Amino acid sequence: MHIALWILQTLLALVFLGAGLNKLARPKPAVVPPAMGWINDFDASPIRLIGLAEVLGALGLILPSAFGILPWLTPVAALGLVALMVGAANVHATRRESAAPTVVLALLALLVFIGRFWIAPLSS
Repeated sequence: MHIALWILQTLLALVFLGAGLNKLARPKPAVVPPAMGWINDFDASPIRLIGLAEVLGALGLILPSAFGILPWLTPVAALGLVALMVGAANVHATRRESAAPTVVLALLALLVFIGRFWIAPLSS
């Protein structure tokens, strides 16, 4: 179970790191691919804040577990990403867009939370 959770944590971290860095490093007009029409509803500051939350969540999925320093932060980061994706799903539903990708990411992050909190917790 530890190996499956590590693989899932790594994949989620890569997805959220890429998405977050895209929102942090690029100006708002450059971030708008067709699937991200929601960005037009927000100013640049909230977009950067979302990107920062995604980057911090990605780092939180890997670093505490990898270094064994405060490993309880890994499930906390996963739960934070679940909350972020629930909010994203709400925005997509409000705009009448498909929320499927965000729901899948939320469920995968929830699996990491449950796995690292109850099923296969990491010890410090």
